[in-house]
Amino acid sequence: MKKYISAFFVACALLSGVPANAYVNRETAVLRVMNKAAGKAQTITVPVGREASFEKLGLIVRACKQTDPFQAEDFFAFIEVSQHAKIFSGWMSHNEPGNNPLQHPDYDLWLVRCE
Repeated sequence: MKKYISAFFVACALLSGVPANAYVNRETAVLRVMNKAAGKAQTITVPVGREASFEKLGLIVRACKQTDPFQAEDFFAFIEVSQHAKIFSGWMSHNEPGNNPLQHPDYDLWLVRCE
């Protein structure tokens, strides 16, 4: 019986037309950048599609998304980082700051939120 009930709920969710993981596109990303050697951190706002800089780093945010308002709040951004050449290109998540994909000896970068 449980098998049929769970199958019923899955079928209802699929037929409702609402995607299971809906995201809301946002226009700007709020990033926290830290120079490890100097111990200096700064919060910067980067509009999607525009370039910003922090010391020697060039930052471009290609997309910034927020989870559906009815789900647990999380933010995701696709970010490109360059320093004379591209050193990072990928997604960052607000809820997993310890899983920071940017590996750089001088800088750390975190996604704070999307606005």
